[in-house]
Amino acid sequence: MPLTPVDIDQKEFSKSFRGYNEDEVNEFLEQIMKDFELLLREKKELEQQLKSTSERVGHFTTIESTLQKSIVVAQEAAEEVRRNSQKEAKLIVKEAEKNADRIVNEALTKARKIALEIEDLKKQSKVFRNRFKMLIEAQLELINTDDWDHLMETDVDTTTLERITASED
Repeated sequence: MPLTPVDIDQKEFSKSFRGYNEDEVNEFLEQIMKDFELLLREKKELEQQLKSTSERVGHFTTIESTLQKSIVVAQEAAEEVRRNSQKEAKLIVKEAEKNADRIVNEALTKARKIALEIEDLKKQSKVFRNRFKMLIEAQLELINTDDWDHLMETDVDTTTLERITASED
């Protein structure tokens, strides 16, 4: 068991004939006791500081551990967000490609339909043109016949017609 200041203070030495000067010894022991007491107080303060520091280190270690876990969780969350964003982007691109393909296919279908309609209109136009041409040619033939000349050469006796219409009244 270590010495205490009280042990030093209560220490009694036996007396001898040629011993040390008692006052010097007591004075030295008194000084040792004060120094020892001071050292013990410093030791106790240092132990308290050590305990406080250890508690703070423990607290900071806990905080560090929590922060590290938080960083790991944040990194995992960020990675998950990145993966989800990439998946969503791929889905958006696929959807856009599908829509683009659909729009292109619809446009091609409409273009084909319009091309068929144009061809049909061209055919109808040719038929109409041929019929119209035939009608005009037929009309020209009628105009160019000798019947017109013959009609112009015929004299109508208007006096006879006047008499016929008068007698009918």
